[in-house]
Amino acid sequence: MTTRILVSDPLNEEGLKILRDSGFPVDVKPDLSEEDLCKEIADYECLIIRSGTKVTKKVIEAGRKLRVIGRAGVGVDNVDVPAATEKGILVMNTPSANILSAAEHTCAMLLSLARNIPFAHDSMHRGEWKRSKYTGVEMNGKVLGIIGVGRVGGEVAKRLKAFNMTMVGYDPFLPKDVADSIGVRLTTLDEVLKISDFMTIHTPLLPDTRNMISTAQFNMMKPNARIANVARGGIVDEDALYQALKTKRIAGAAFDVWCEEPICQAEQKLLELDNLVTTPHLGASTVEAQERVSTEVAENVVKYLKEGVIANAINAPRGKLDPETEAYVPLAERMGVLAHQINGNVPIDELEITYCGGLASKQTKMLTIYTVIGVLKNIIGPGQANMINALPIAKGKGIAIKESSTDEARDYMNVIEVKVVSAGKSRTIRGTVFGGQPRLVGIDAYSFEVPMSGDMVYVRYEDAAGVIGHIGTALGEAGINVAQMAVGRSGKCAMMVLILDQDVPSKVLDNIIGASGAKEAKFIDLVDN
Repeated sequence: MTTRILVSDPLNEEGLKILRDSGFPVDVKPDLSEEDLCKEIADYECLIIRSGTKVTKKVIEAGRKLRVIGRAGVGVDNVDVPAATEKGILVMNTPSANILSAAEHTCAMLLSLARNIPFAHDSMHRGEWKRSKYTGVEMNGKVLGIIGVGRVGGEVAKRLKAFNMTMVGYDPFLPKDVADSIGVRLTTLDEVLKISDFMTIHTPLLPDTRNMISTAQFNMMKPNARIANVARGGIVDEDALYQALKTKRIAGAAFDVWCEEPICQAEQKLLELDNLVTTPHLGASTVEAQERVSTEVAENVVKYLKEGVIANAINAPRGKLDPETEAYVPLAERMGVLAHQINGNVPIDELEITYCGGLASKQTKMLTIYTVIGVLKNIIGPGQANMINALPIAKGKGIAIKESSTDEARDYMNVIEVKVVSAGKSRTIRGTVFGGQPRLVGIDAYSFEVPMSGDMVYVRYEDAAGVIGHIGTALGEAGINVAQMAVGRSGKCAMMVLILDQDVPSKVLDNIIGASGAKEAKFIDLVDN
Protein backbone atom coordinates (compact mmCIF):
# COMPACT_ATOMS: atom_id res chain seq x y z
CA MET A 1 0.00 0.00 0.00
CA THR A 2 1.41 3.39 -1.03
CA THR A 3 1.69 6.05 1.69
CA ARG A 4 0.34 9.39 0.47
CA ILE A 5 1.03 12.87 1.89
CA LEU A 6 -1.36 15.82 1.65
CA VAL A 7 -0.02 19.35 2.18
CA SER A 8 -3.00 21.66 2.79
CA ASP A 9 -1.16 24.93 3.56
CA PRO A 10 1.67 26.74 1.75
CA LEU A 11 4.99 25.05 2.56
CA ASN A 12 8.51 26.23 1.75
CA GLU A 13 9.95 24.61 -1.39
CA GLU A 14 12.82 23.06 0.61
CA GLY A 15 10.30 21.17 2.73
CA LEU A 16 8.36 20.02 -0.32
CA LYS A 17 11.59 18.73 -1.90
CA ILE A 18 12.33 16.59 1.16
CA LEU A 19 8.85 15.09 0.99
CA ARG A 20 9.04 14.38 -2.74
CA ASP A 21 12.56 12.95 -2.53
CA SER A 22 11.31 10.46 0.07
CA GLY A 23 9.46 8.57 -2.63
CA PHE A 24 6.01 9.17 -1.17
CA PRO A 25 3.34 10.69 -3.45
CA VAL A 26 2.80 14.31 -2.37
CA ASP A 27 -0.24 16.47 -3.21
CA VAL A 28 -0.37 20.19 -2.42
CA LYS A 29 -3.96 21.41 -2.06
CA PRO A 30 -4.19 24.67 -0.10
CA ASP A 31 -7.30 26.62 0.93
CA LEU A 32 -9.57 23.61 1.38
CA SER A 33 -12.80 24.11 3.29
CA GLU A 34 -13.59 21.70 6.12
CA GLU A 35 -16.04 19.87 3.86
CA ASP A 36 -13.52 19.56 1.02
CA LEU A 37 -10.75 18.49 3.40
CA CYS A 38 -13.00 15.77 4.81
CA LYS A 39 -13.47 14.44 1.27
CA GLU A 40 -9.76 14.63 0.40
CA ILE A 41 -8.24 13.28 3.62
CA ALA A 42 -9.83 9.85 3.37
CA ASP A 43 -7.06 8.55 1.09
CA TYR A 44 -4.02 10.03 2.88
CA GLU A 45 -1.80 8.64 5.64
CA CYS A 46 -0.13 12.00 6.38
CA LEU A 47 -1.42 15.57 6.57
CA ILE A 48 0.98 18.53 6.75
CA ILE A 49 -0.43 21.90 7.77
CA ARG A 50 0.50 25.38 8.94
CA SER A 51 -1.88 27.70 10.80
CA GLY A 52 -4.47 28.01 8.04
CA THR A 53 -5.95 24.50 8.06
CA LYS A 54 -8.35 23.61 10.87
CA VAL A 55 -8.01 19.91 11.66
CA THR A 56 -11.31 19.40 13.44
CA LYS A 57 -12.71 16.22 14.94
CA LYS A 58 -14.83 15.88 11.79
CA VAL A 59 -11.69 15.97 9.63
CA ILE A 60 -9.91 13.47 11.87
CA GLU A 61 -12.86 11.07 11.76
CA ALA A 62 -12.86 11.34 7.96
CA GLY A 63 -9.15 10.44 7.82
CA ARG A 64 -9.65 6.70 7.94
CA LYS A 65 -6.03 6.07 6.89
CA LEU A 66 -4.48 9.02 8.66
CA ARG A 67 -1.40 8.16 10.77
CA VAL A 68 0.37 11.47 11.34
CA ILE A 69 -0.39 15.20 11.30
CA GLY A 70 2.65 17.45 10.90
CA ARG A 71 2.31 21.09 11.99
CA ALA A 72 4.95 23.38 10.49
CA GLY A 73 5.08 25.72 13.48
CA VAL A 74 4.68 25.71 17.25
CA GLY A 75 1.02 26.12 18.14
CA VAL A 76 -1.45 23.29 17.59
CA ASP A 77 -4.58 25.28 18.47
CA ASN A 78 -5.92 24.47 15.01
CA VAL A 79 -5.70 20.70 15.62
CA ASP A 80 -8.11 18.70 17.76
CA VAL A 81 -5.30 16.85 19.53
CA PRO A 82 -7.56 14.79 21.86
CA ALA A 83 -9.51 13.51 18.85
CA ALA A 84 -6.28 12.65 17.05
CA THR A 85 -4.93 10.90 20.14
CA GLU A 86 -8.11 8.89 20.53
CA LYS A 87 -7.67 7.59 16.98
CA GLY A 88 -3.97 6.87 17.50
CA ILE A 89 -2.87 9.62 15.09
CA LEU A 90 0.51 11.16 15.87
CA VAL A 91 0.63 14.96 15.98
CA MET A 92 4.04 16.59 15.44
CA ASN A 93 5.11 20.22 15.57
CA THR A 94 8.34 22.24 15.29
CA PRO A 95 8.73 23.91 18.70
CA SER A 96 12.24 25.32 18.33
CA ALA A 97 12.39 26.43 14.71
CA ASN A 98 11.26 30.03 15.27
CA ILE A 99 13.03 30.87 18.55
CA LEU A 100 15.66 33.11 16.97
CA SER A 101 13.15 34.87 14.73
CA ALA A 102 10.87 35.62 17.68
CA ALA A 103 13.81 36.91 19.73
CA GLU A 104 15.03 39.18 16.92
CA HIS A 105 11.50 40.48 16.31
CA THR A 106 11.24 41.34 20.00
CA CYS A 107 14.46 43.35 19.81
CA ALA A 108 13.23 45.10 16.66
CA MET A 109 9.94 46.00 18.32
CA LEU A 110 11.68 47.44 21.40
CA LEU A 111 14.10 49.47 19.28
CA SER A 112 11.30 50.76 17.05
CA LEU A 113 9.38 51.81 20.14
CA ALA A 114 12.39 53.50 21.76
CA ARG A 115 13.18 55.55 18.65
CA ASN A 116 9.60 56.15 17.38
CA ILE A 117 10.57 54.67 14.03
CA PRO A 118 7.09 53.66 12.75
CA PHE A 119 5.59 57.06 13.66
CA ALA A 120 8.49 59.01 12.14
CA HIS A 121 8.30 56.84 9.01
CA ASP A 122 4.59 57.57 8.57
CA SER A 123 5.22 61.29 9.15
CA MET A 124 7.88 61.48 6.45
CA HIS A 125 5.65 59.64 4.00
CA ARG A 126 3.06 62.33 4.61
CA GLY A 127 5.64 64.89 3.49
CA GLU A 128 6.48 66.10 7.01
CA TRP A 129 9.85 66.77 8.66
CA LYS A 130 9.25 66.81 12.45
CA ARG A 131 12.49 65.86 14.14
CA SER A 132 11.68 67.16 17.62
CA LYS A 133 8.29 65.46 17.75
CA TYR A 134 9.86 62.01 17.36
CA THR A 135 12.78 62.36 19.78
CA GLY A 136 13.45 58.92 21.22
CA VAL A 137 15.27 57.42 24.20
CA GLU A 138 18.44 55.35 24.44
CA MET A 139 18.37 51.78 25.68
CA ASN A 140 21.91 52.11 26.98
CA GLY A 141 22.02 51.90 30.77
CA LYS A 142 18.30 51.20 31.08
CA VAL A 143 16.66 48.31 32.97
CA LEU A 144 15.21 45.54 30.82
CA GLY A 145 12.59 43.36 32.51
CA ILE A 146 12.03 39.91 31.00
CA ILE A 147 8.79 38.20 32.01
CA GLY A 148 9.45 34.54 31.22
CA VAL A 149 13.17 33.93 30.85
CA GLY A 150 12.84 30.80 28.72
CA ARG A 151 14.22 29.97 25.29
CA VAL A 152 13.05 33.13 23.51
CA GLY A 153 13.50 35.37 26.56
CA GLY A 154 17.02 34.04 27.02
CA GLU A 155 17.92 34.82 23.41
CA VAL A 156 16.55 38.37 23.82
CA ALA A 157 18.73 38.80 26.92
CA LYS A 158 21.84 37.68 25.03
CA ARG A 159 21.22 40.24 22.28
CA LEU A 160 20.28 43.21 24.42
CA LYS A 161 23.20 42.62 26.74
CA ALA A 162 25.21 44.33 23.99
CA PHE A 163 23.15 47.50 24.62
CA ASN A 164 24.60 47.74 28.14
CA MET A 165 21.22 47.13 29.73
CA THR A 166 20.69 45.93 33.31
CA MET A 167 18.52 42.82 33.04
CA VAL A 168 16.03 41.55 35.60
CA GLY A 169 13.61 38.71 35.07
CA TYR A 170 10.59 36.94 36.47
CA ASP A 171 10.40 33.20 35.92
CA PRO A 172 9.31 31.01 38.85
CA PHE A 173 10.48 27.86 37.08
CA LEU A 174 13.99 28.92 36.04
CA PRO A 175 16.95 28.04 38.31
CA LYS A 176 18.99 30.99 39.51
CA ASP A 177 22.24 29.63 38.05
CA VAL A 178 20.70 29.41 34.56
CA ALA A 179 19.52 33.03 34.78
CA ASP A 180 22.89 34.12 36.15
CA SER A 181 24.65 32.52 33.19
CA ILE A 182 22.87 34.87 30.75
CA GLY A 183 23.17 37.93 32.98
CA VAL A 184 19.58 38.10 34.25
CA ARG A 185 18.84 38.72 37.92
CA LEU A 186 15.70 36.82 38.92
CA THR A 187 13.22 38.64 41.12
CA THR A 188 9.48 38.99 41.67
CA LEU A 189 7.01 40.05 39.00
CA ASP A 190 6.14 43.14 41.03
CA GLU A 191 9.77 44.26 41.17
CA VAL A 192 10.22 43.71 37.43
CA LEU A 193 7.16 45.89 36.80
CA LYS A 194 8.29 48.63 39.20
CA ILE A 195 11.93 49.06 38.18
CA SER A 196 12.01 48.28 34.44
CA ASP A 197 12.32 50.92 31.75
CA PHE A 198 11.65 48.33 29.05
CA MET A 199 9.79 45.04 29.46
CA THR A 200 9.27 42.04 27.22
CA ILE A 201 6.89 39.11 27.69
CA HIS A 202 7.80 35.49 26.87
CA THR A 203 5.41 33.27 28.83
CA PRO A 204 2.91 30.74 27.46
CA LEU A 205 -0.78 31.57 27.64
CA LEU A 206 -2.10 29.55 30.58
CA PRO A 207 -4.98 30.07 33.02
CA ASP A 208 -2.42 31.54 35.44
CA THR A 209 -0.95 33.93 32.85
CA ARG A 210 -4.13 35.14 31.15
CA ASN A 211 -4.43 38.89 31.85
CA MET A 212 -1.42 38.69 34.16
CA ILE A 213 -0.65 42.25 33.07
CA SER A 214 -3.74 44.34 33.80
CA THR A 215 -4.66 47.66 35.44
CA ALA A 216 -2.97 46.91 38.78
CA GLN A 217 0.25 45.95 37.02
CA PHE A 218 0.25 49.00 34.73
CA ASN A 219 -0.17 51.18 37.83
CA MET A 220 3.07 49.73 39.22
CA MET A 221 5.10 50.74 36.16
CA LYS A 222 7.20 53.85 35.68
CA PRO A 223 5.65 56.62 33.55
CA ASN A 224 8.53 56.11 31.09
CA ALA A 225 8.01 52.33 30.90
CA ARG A 226 7.67 50.61 27.53
CA ILE A 227 6.42 47.02 27.12
CA ALA A 228 6.56 44.53 24.24
CA ASN A 229 4.59 41.32 23.67
CA VAL A 230 5.69 38.88 20.96
CA ALA A 231 4.48 35.85 22.93
CA ARG A 232 0.72 35.24 22.99
CA GLY A 233 -2.36 37.43 22.90
CA GLY A 234 -4.33 37.37 26.14
CA ILE A 235 -1.38 37.64 28.52
CA VAL A 236 -1.96 41.40 28.60
CA ASP A 237 -5.45 42.74 29.30
CA GLU A 238 -6.07 44.77 26.13
CA ASP A 239 -8.63 47.09 27.74
CA ALA A 240 -6.17 47.91 30.52
CA LEU A 241 -3.43 48.37 27.90
CA TYR A 242 -5.59 50.85 26.01
CA GLN A 243 -6.26 52.91 29.13
CA ALA A 244 -2.59 52.87 30.18
CA LEU A 245 -1.49 54.13 26.76
CA LYS A 246 -4.38 56.55 26.22
CA THR A 247 -3.78 58.27 29.57
CA LYS A 248 0.00 58.12 29.11
CA ARG A 249 0.25 56.06 32.32
CA ILE A 250 3.13 54.35 30.50
CA ALA A 251 5.20 55.70 27.61
CA GLY A 252 4.49 53.07 25.01
CA ALA A 253 3.94 49.47 23.95
CA ALA A 254 4.86 47.22 21.03
CA PHE A 255 2.55 44.29 20.27
CA ASP A 256 2.79 41.50 17.71
CA VAL A 257 0.05 39.25 19.16
CA TRP A 258 -3.62 39.83 19.93
CA CYS A 259 -6.50 38.27 21.82
CA GLU A 260 -8.28 37.75 18.52
CA GLU A 261 -6.45 37.28 15.24
CA PRO A 262 -7.01 38.78 12.73
CA ILE A 263 -7.55 41.79 14.98
CA CYS A 264 -11.25 42.26 15.77
CA GLN A 265 -13.46 45.37 15.83
CA ALA A 266 -13.13 45.71 19.61
CA GLU A 267 -9.35 45.90 19.26
CA GLN A 268 -9.41 48.56 16.53
CA LYS A 269 -9.30 51.37 19.10
CA LEU A 270 -5.77 50.27 20.00
CA LEU A 271 -4.63 51.02 16.45
CA GLU A 272 -5.65 54.67 16.88
CA LEU A 273 -3.04 55.25 19.60
CA ASP A 274 0.14 57.19 18.81
CA ASN A 275 2.31 55.26 21.30
CA LEU A 276 1.63 51.69 20.20
CA VAL A 277 3.84 49.89 17.67
CA THR A 278 2.00 47.01 16.00
CA THR A 279 2.68 44.06 13.70
CA PRO A 280 0.32 41.26 12.56
CA HIS A 281 1.87 38.27 14.39
CA LEU A 282 5.18 38.36 12.52
CA GLY A 283 7.38 36.84 15.25
CA ALA A 284 8.07 33.72 13.20
CA SER A 285 7.72 35.35 9.79
CA THR A 286 11.25 35.29 8.46
CA VAL A 287 12.58 33.48 5.42
CA GLU A 288 14.89 31.44 7.66
CA ALA A 289 12.20 30.49 10.17
CA GLN A 290 9.76 29.52 7.43
CA GLU A 291 12.43 27.34 5.84
CA ARG A 292 13.31 25.77 9.19
CA VAL A 293 9.71 24.87 10.10
CA SER A 294 9.13 23.45 6.61
CA THR A 295 12.28 21.33 6.46
CA GLU A 296 11.97 20.21 10.09
CA VAL A 297 8.39 19.03 9.77
CA ALA A 298 9.17 17.32 6.46
CA GLU A 299 12.20 15.50 7.87
CA ASN A 300 10.32 14.39 10.98
CA VAL A 301 7.32 13.13 9.03
CA VAL A 302 9.51 11.14 6.63
CA LYS A 303 11.46 9.56 9.50
CA TYR A 304 8.23 8.52 11.16
CA LEU A 305 6.64 7.12 8.01
CA LYS A 306 9.78 5.21 6.99
CA GLU A 307 11.34 4.18 10.30
CA GLY A 308 8.75 4.78 12.99
CA VAL A 309 11.06 7.37 14.60
CA ILE A 310 9.13 9.95 16.65
CA ALA A 311 10.40 13.54 16.91
CA ASN A 312 8.62 16.56 18.43
CA ALA A 313 5.50 14.58 19.21
CA ILE A 314 2.57 16.36 20.83
CA ASN A 315 1.00 12.98 21.56
CA ALA A 316 3.07 9.79 21.43
CA PRO A 317 1.25 6.82 19.86
CA ARG A 318 0.04 4.23 22.35
CA GLY A 319 1.01 1.36 20.03
CA LYS A 320 4.71 1.97 20.64
CA LEU A 321 4.40 1.18 24.37
CA ASP A 322 4.85 -2.11 26.18
CA PRO A 323 1.29 -3.54 26.35
CA GLU A 324 1.79 -4.21 30.07
CA THR A 325 2.63 -0.57 30.81
CA GLU A 326 0.35 1.10 28.25
CA ALA A 327 -2.54 1.39 30.72
CA TYR A 328 -0.30 3.41 33.07
CA VAL A 329 0.40 6.23 30.60
CA PRO A 330 -2.69 8.33 31.48
CA LEU A 331 -1.91 7.75 35.16
CA ALA A 332 1.72 8.86 34.79
CA GLU A 333 0.85 12.07 32.94
CA ARG A 334 -1.94 13.02 35.34
CA MET A 335 0.31 12.34 38.30
CA GLY A 336 2.80 14.78 36.82
CA VAL A 337 0.07 17.43 36.48
CA LEU A 338 -1.09 16.73 40.03
CA ALA A 339 2.43 16.76 41.48
CA HIS A 340 3.15 20.17 39.98
CA GLN A 341 -0.12 21.68 41.20
CA ILE A 342 0.32 20.30 44.72
CA ASN A 343 3.84 21.68 44.82
CA GLY A 344 2.59 25.16 43.97
CA ASN A 345 4.06 27.94 41.88
CA VAL A 346 7.67 27.39 43.01
CA PRO A 347 10.68 25.93 41.17
CA ILE A 348 11.06 22.16 41.36
CA ASP A 349 14.53 20.95 42.31
CA GLU A 350 13.97 17.21 42.02
CA LEU A 351 11.35 14.84 40.67
CA GLU A 352 11.64 11.21 41.79
CA ILE A 353 9.42 8.55 40.22
CA THR A 354 9.34 5.15 41.94
CA TYR A 355 7.74 2.09 40.34
CA CYS A 356 6.36 -0.33 42.92
CA GLY A 357 5.22 -3.95 42.71
CA GLY A 358 4.95 -5.57 39.29
CA LEU A 359 5.94 -2.35 37.50
CA ALA A 360 9.41 -2.63 39.05
CA SER A 361 10.33 -5.32 36.53
CA LYS A 362 8.92 -3.51 33.47
CA GLN A 363 10.37 -1.00 31.01
CA THR A 364 9.24 2.25 32.59
CA LYS A 365 11.31 4.91 30.84
CA MET A 366 8.38 6.12 28.74
CA LEU A 367 6.20 6.33 31.85
CA THR A 368 8.83 8.57 33.44
CA ILE A 369 8.78 10.82 30.37
CA TYR A 370 4.99 11.03 30.47
CA THR A 371 5.19 12.03 34.14
CA VAL A 372 7.65 14.80 33.24
CA ILE A 373 5.36 15.94 30.41
CA GLY A 374 2.56 16.26 32.97
CA VAL A 375 4.76 18.30 35.30
CA LEU A 376 5.76 20.66 32.48
CA LYS A 377 2.24 21.32 31.19
CA ASN A 378 1.58 24.20 33.55
CA ILE A 379 5.17 25.45 33.41
CA ILE A 380 5.72 25.91 29.66
CA GLY A 381 2.21 25.32 28.35
CA PRO A 382 0.27 22.34 26.96
CA GLY A 383 1.77 20.78 23.83
CA GLN A 384 5.24 22.27 24.29
CA ALA A 385 6.80 19.24 26.00
CA ASN A 386 6.80 15.89 24.23
CA MET A 387 8.48 12.49 24.19
CA ILE A 388 11.57 13.94 22.57
CA ASN A 389 12.12 17.20 24.44
CA ALA A 390 10.53 16.70 27.89
CA LEU A 391 13.69 15.55 29.66
CA PRO A 392 15.99 18.22 28.13
CA ILE A 393 13.45 20.92 28.98
CA ALA A 394 13.20 19.65 32.57
CA LYS A 395 16.99 19.67 32.82
CA GLY A 396 17.08 23.23 31.50
CA LYS A 397 14.61 24.20 34.23
CA GLY A 398 16.97 22.75 36.83
CA ILE A 399 14.74 19.74 37.60
CA ALA A 400 16.73 16.60 38.44
CA ILE A 401 14.82 13.48 37.32
CA LYS A 402 15.33 10.29 39.32
CA GLU A 403 13.80 6.89 38.64
CA SER A 404 13.80 3.95 41.05
CA SER A 405 11.86 0.74 41.69
CA THR A 406 10.85 -1.56 44.53
CA ASP A 407 9.00 -4.86 44.71
CA GLU A 408 6.77 -3.52 47.50
CA ALA A 409 3.52 -1.84 46.50
CA ARG A 410 1.58 -1.61 49.79
CA ASP A 411 -2.08 -2.49 49.13
CA TYR A 412 -1.90 -2.76 45.33
CA MET A 413 -0.20 -4.92 42.71
CA ASN A 414 1.31 -1.89 40.97
CA VAL A 415 1.87 1.67 42.20
CA ILE A 416 3.59 4.74 40.78
CA GLU A 417 4.94 7.09 43.44
CA VAL A 418 5.96 10.64 42.51
CA LYS A 419 7.93 12.81 44.92
CA VAL A 420 8.53 16.50 44.25
CA VAL A 421 11.33 18.27 46.10
CA SER A 422 11.48 22.09 46.27
CA ALA A 423 13.70 24.16 48.56
CA GLY A 424 14.32 21.18 50.83
CA LYS A 425 10.62 20.33 51.21
CA SER A 426 8.91 17.39 49.53
CA ARG A 427 5.40 16.27 48.60
CA THR A 428 4.56 12.71 47.55
CA ILE A 429 1.60 11.28 45.63
CA ARG A 430 0.77 7.65 44.82
CA GLY A 431 -1.40 6.23 42.06
CA THR A 432 -2.42 2.99 40.44
CA VAL A 433 -4.70 1.62 37.72
CA PHE A 434 -7.57 -0.76 38.16
CA GLY A 435 -10.69 -1.24 36.09
CA GLY A 436 -8.68 0.42 33.34
CA GLN A 437 -8.88 3.77 35.14
CA PRO A 438 -6.16 5.89 36.83
CA ARG A 439 -6.71 6.10 40.58
CA LEU A 440 -5.11 8.34 43.19
CA VAL A 441 -4.36 6.25 46.29
CA GLY A 442 -2.30 8.57 48.46
CA ILE A 443 -0.91 12.04 49.16
CA ASP A 444 2.00 12.27 51.61
CA ALA A 445 1.13 10.19 54.70
CA TYR A 446 -2.56 9.84 53.81
CA SER A 447 -4.05 6.83 52.01
CA PHE A 448 -7.42 6.72 50.21
CA GLU A 449 -8.71 5.91 46.74
CA VAL A 450 -10.39 8.20 44.18
CA PRO A 451 -10.43 8.41 40.36
CA MET A 452 -7.91 10.77 38.77
CA SER A 453 -10.22 12.76 36.53
CA GLY A 454 -12.14 16.00 36.54
CA ASP A 455 -11.84 18.68 39.18
CA MET A 456 -10.45 17.77 42.57
CA VAL A 457 -10.10 19.39 45.98
CA TYR A 458 -8.09 18.04 48.88
CA VAL A 459 -8.44 19.36 52.42
CA ARG A 460 -6.00 18.61 55.24
CA TYR A 461 -7.38 19.16 58.71
CA GLU A 462 -7.18 18.10 62.35
CA ASP A 463 -9.36 14.99 62.67
CA ALA A 464 -12.48 15.93 64.63
CA ALA A 465 -16.22 15.37 64.56
CA GLY A 466 -18.21 17.65 62.29
CA VAL A 467 -15.40 18.77 59.97
CA ILE A 468 -16.69 16.79 57.00
CA GLY A 469 -20.09 18.43 57.43
CA HIS A 470 -18.58 21.92 57.47
CA ILE A 471 -16.68 21.22 54.25
CA GLY A 472 -19.77 19.82 52.54
CA THR A 473 -21.83 22.82 53.64
CA ALA A 474 -19.27 25.30 52.27
CA LEU A 475 -19.33 23.55 48.89
CA GLY A 476 -23.11 23.22 48.90
CA GLU A 477 -23.61 26.92 49.63
CA ALA A 478 -21.42 27.67 46.62
CA GLY A 479 -23.56 25.39 44.44
CA ILE A 480 -20.72 22.91 43.86
CA ASN A 481 -21.75 19.26 43.61
CA VAL A 482 -19.56 16.50 45.05
CA ALA A 483 -19.29 13.48 42.74
CA GLN A 484 -17.06 11.33 45.00
CA MET A 485 -15.28 11.67 48.33
CA ALA A 486 -12.61 9.76 50.25
CA VAL A 487 -10.85 10.35 53.56
CA GLY A 488 -7.46 9.18 54.79
CA ARG A 489 -6.11 9.56 58.33
CA SER A 490 -2.60 9.85 59.74
CA GLY A 491 -2.19 10.33 63.47
CA LYS A 492 -4.35 13.22 64.65
CA CYS A 493 -4.83 14.64 61.17
CA ALA A 494 -6.92 13.64 58.17
CA MET A 495 -7.13 14.45 54.48
CA MET A 496 -10.34 14.57 52.51
CA VAL A 497 -10.24 14.29 48.71
CA LEU A 498 -13.31 15.30 46.72
CA ILE A 499 -14.07 14.83 43.02
CA LEU A 500 -16.29 17.70 41.90
CA ASP A 501 -18.35 18.68 38.87
CA GLN A 502 -16.79 22.14 38.42
CA ASP A 503 -13.97 24.51 39.35
CA VAL A 504 -13.68 25.74 42.91
CA PRO A 505 -12.97 29.50 43.26
CA SER A 506 -10.34 30.58 45.78
CA LYS A 507 -13.06 32.32 47.82
CA VAL A 508 -14.77 28.96 48.37
CA LEU A 509 -11.47 27.41 49.46
CA ASP A 510 -11.09 30.27 51.96
CA ASN A 511 -14.62 29.53 53.23
CA ILE A 512 -13.72 25.86 53.65
CA ILE A 513 -10.67 26.76 55.71
CA GLY A 514 -12.64 29.24 57.78
CA ALA A 515 -15.55 26.89 58.44
CA SER A 516 -13.52 23.75 59.17
CA GLY A 517 -10.28 25.11 60.60
CA ALA A 518 -8.42 23.19 57.90
CA LYS A 519 -4.63 23.46 57.67
CA GLU A 520 -4.69 23.30 53.86
CA ALA A 521 -7.32 23.33 51.10
CA LYS A 522 -6.27 23.18 47.44
CA PHE A 523 -8.08 22.94 44.12
CA ILE A 524 -6.55 20.66 41.48
CA ASP A 525 -7.56 21.00 37.84
CA LEU A 526 -7.32 17.73 35.93
CA VAL A 527 -10.09 18.54 33.44
CA ASP A 528 -7.96 20.43 30.91
CA ASN A 529 -4.85 18.34 31.40
